[in-house]
Amino acid sequence: MSITFNPSELFAGELDASPLGPPLAEVIGKEIPTRIAIPFTSEDSRILSGIWEAEPGLSRWEYTERGEAIYVLEGRMVVTEDGKEPITVKAGDAAIFPIGWKGTWEIQERIRKFLVIFTK
Repeated sequence: MSITFNPSELFAGELDASPLGPPLAEVIGKEIPTRIAIPFTSEDSRILSGIWEAEPGLSRWEYTERGEAIYVLEGRMVVTEDGKEPITVKAGDAAIFPIGWKGTWEIQERIRKFLVIFTK
């Protein structure tokens, strides 16, 4: 079975709103509102895919049980893996956060990304 959707046609009002927080990430500072839609989840729940949006803010991420591949549709953030130099990820960029990745995300402009989350 395949699922087809156009990420740019999903409007913020069609996404489920929630604050960012555990177990996904630890917010550093003020609350970060997020919105998400997950139109695909594999039968074994090891892979899911969808759209995620977040407002500016700083958060810490630890991918201990899962990894994530993203394609940024809008916005910009600076990701800093523990012990590494910061990297700017912006609209048009793709990034992979493998299982074991730990660091911070500083969302500088409201970000909208296509994501694929995978587990062991």
